[in-house]
Amino acid sequence: MINDIQQLKPERLWHYFIEICKIPRPSKKEEKIAAYIRDFALKYHLECNIDEAGNVLIRKTASPGYENRQPVILQSHLDMVCEKNSDTVHDFDIDPIIPWIDGNWVKAKGTTLGADDGIGIAAALAILESNDIPHGPLEALFTSDEETGLTGAFALKADQLNGRILINLDSEDEGQLFIGCAGGKDTVATMPLETEQVPEGHIAFKISLTGLKGGHSGDDINKGLGNAVKLMNRFLWNAQDTFEIALADFNAGNLRNAIAREAFAVFTVHPDNEKALLDYAALYSTEIKAELHVTEPELAFSIESVPLPEAVIYDVIQSDLLDALYACPHGVIAMSREIPDFVETSTNLASVKFIDKKVVITTSQRSSVESSKKDISDMVASVFYLMQANVEHSAGYPGWKPNPDSALLRVTVDSYRRLFSQEPQVLAIHAGLECGLVGAIYPGMDMVSFGPTIKGAHSPDERLDIASTVKFWDLTLDLLKNIPVR
Repeated sequence: MINDIQQLKPERLWHYFIEICKIPRPSKKEEKIAAYIRDFALKYHLECNIDEAGNVLIRKTASPGYENRQPVILQSHLDMVCEKNSDTVHDFDIDPIIPWIDGNWVKAKGTTLGADDGIGIAAALAILESNDIPHGPLEALFTSDEETGLTGAFALKADQLNGRILINLDSEDEGQLFIGCAGGKDTVATMPLETEQVPEGHIAFKISLTGLKGGHSGDDINKGLGNAVKLMNRFLWNAQDTFEIALADFNAGNLRNAIAREAFAVFTVHPDNEKALLDYAALYSTEIKAELHVTEPELAFSIESVPLPEAVIYDVIQSDLLDALYACPHGVIAMSREIPDFVETSTNLASVKFIDKKVVITTSQRSSVESSKKDISDMVASVFYLMQANVEHSAGYPGWKPNPDSALLRVTVDSYRRLFSQEPQVLAIHAGLECGLVGAIYPGMDMVSFGPTIKGAHSPDERLDIASTVKFWDLTLDLLKNIPVR
């Protein structure tokens, strides 16, 4: 399978992508990929620095004849989202990603592929390695911990970068040039779970909701995808009154920036209600499959008998929790009034976990309007205040205000037209990009973001379009060749 990928063009780009797939690089654990890039720089006699936040910066002098061009920063992030199917055995801390070709796509076996942003890293390394790609002075910035907190970008110093032109290699729709992005923050609620003995005579069941696509909580939030937290909670909320269930466990979703794909819950019920409960479970399965048959054709909902749990949570706590999850908003909150078909504000109910006798509920909010970002974060917080939970907000990150008069954008559009004889789309993106933070640290930085087509990012369905990867490569090289003189 890997040998087939090695036959793809351009060879050096795919060579480095395969190498990157071999190296574990979860967020906050980027030491191995950082060491690989440092060793790469030593091999090719390139200046390399790793800062305290784990960002790696490589500098390369200009090609002969291009010394008077403006310096350019190629920027990508080191980490990847680590998501796998529940039936996949994989340890992201030690196991390699296994890429394979499926028709026109490169995929991974039961896990995220890490093309977000492994393909950006690979492109930068292939350019740095080459002796026959024309370019002016180059800086390649590989940031740490983009996916869980943009920690690396936050830690950049104002004197760290020399260039004032930045090409972000972290977008996921070929043919689209991005010049703006939403800002975001996380809202996390926690509450102690007081427990009691399982009611006498009860029997236990486990319900499983699997097969959802999941996806990026920014790029995919407007696509009508199912949220496993909301779908599971909907069943439990109805069952608690009708069948007097007692909840023992609720485990749904994983990552703050991914739409929840799977959910599992364990509860007990009196045997007198067993048949009616099973009938309702069958009806509920039919209903949600009918509702989501277009966007979630693989949705699966099942119920099975299991041994009795050690305890269940108090009924008052259960009621408050399920009420809050039902009331908590998820999805698009507002569309832009200025940009057609652009999501302005959204929120993602990312995960619910019973951990160490407490429930942890993780959500994330995004908006291209700073005041709206605060408003939706406060709205989510207010829901969980009603159940007496402790609520904390992350510091958040700023958006990137579009600059349609960007000189870099003009050059990029010209390159795209010349190469592909068609007009690119110039857009803002609802997902977060590190450009917002870079722009805050380096006022006046001229930036554009583009990449190949990646579908299903942040889920095990992640896949990289092969043909668009060639176009991504060609555009990057042509843009470097045509950067204006100083």
